[in-house]
Amino acid sequence: MKRYIVTLTEEEHNYLNELTSKGRHRSQKILNALILLASDKGEYQHLRSTNAEISKVLNTSMRKIDRVKKRFVTEGLDVALNGKKSVRVYEKKADGDFEAHLIALSCSKPPEGFSRWSLRLLADRVVELKYIDNISHETVRRVLKKTSLSPG
Repeated sequence: MKRYIVTLTEEEHNYLNELTSKGRHRSQKILNALILLASDKGEYQHLRSTNAEISKVLNTSMRKIDRVKKRFVTEGLDVALNGKKSVRVYEKKADGDFEAHLIALSCSKPPEGFSRWSLRLLADRVVELKYIDNISHETVRRVLKKTSLSPG
């Protein structure tokens, strides 16, 4: 496994010290800051620790220490402390045309034998009418929640 050597500048060292001693921050951010401070090999760090010692003191895994060090060396301080933003894009299944059909259907008379539309009935009916290939009752709920027509 490749070893990543953390060397903090004076500003980064002071920022991490301040971050861990003042204010309110997420626990993972503080833990990552403590890992970086403890594994610093720069000239501003006097007490150097091994990964095993850091792991024991902070009660965290060796793998987490390696990941934080790698993120710091390859991507910088901000990513090492906060992690990456998600870049995954979800395709929206329900467009405006489908939403209009669903709302019109939910305002119509329910099927024979039912006193009102349920989310599952609406989901089954829009697939049956070929407004959409497949859809879950949860997606139907989210679409109807945006309007004042929510059956709940």
